[in-house]
Amino acid sequence: MNIRIGNGYDIHKLVSDRPLILGGVNIPHQLGLLGHSDADVLTHAIMDAMLGALSLGDIGHYFPPSDPQWSGADSLILLAQVDSLIKDQGWQISNIDSVVVAEKPKLKPHIQKMRDNLAGVLQLEPNQVGVKATTNEKLGPVGREEGICAYAVVLLSQ
Repeated sequence: MNIRIGNGYDIHKLVSDRPLILGGVNIPHQLGLLGHSDADVLTHAIMDAMLGALSLGDIGHYFPPSDPQWSGADSLILLAQVDSLIKDQGWQISNIDSVVVAEKPKLKPHIQKMRDNLAGVLQLEPNQVGVKATTNEKLGPVGREEGICAYAVVLLSQ
């Protein structure tokens, strides 16, 4: 069996007048993430990990912010496209592990729905998709509530 591992990272600034979407879940909060698409840092980190595992670049290559067709795009739709690319090359996801770093809001009540959304799009069992949440202990831009970031690791097998 051939295996590949990839890691991904994304960060977006928190601003008013934008929804906060993580793992495809619209989370009630007074601030949302600024970005060309829906700025779903969790889904973006997972996509970058998937692409990185096969040395296929990053999501900016496939969905450039300069392209108006991706303005406001639902990141779960983009995730499905990346998944198709991976499958077309003969690979499948074995598992995903990820962490969202945010001071606020508390994400624990939303984790299961995030896992279910991601697993559904990727046609995986929910136990193949790990999503955790933590704070940055008030350190750095995430700790100052200026943004939210996410890290992901994806194991692919062939």
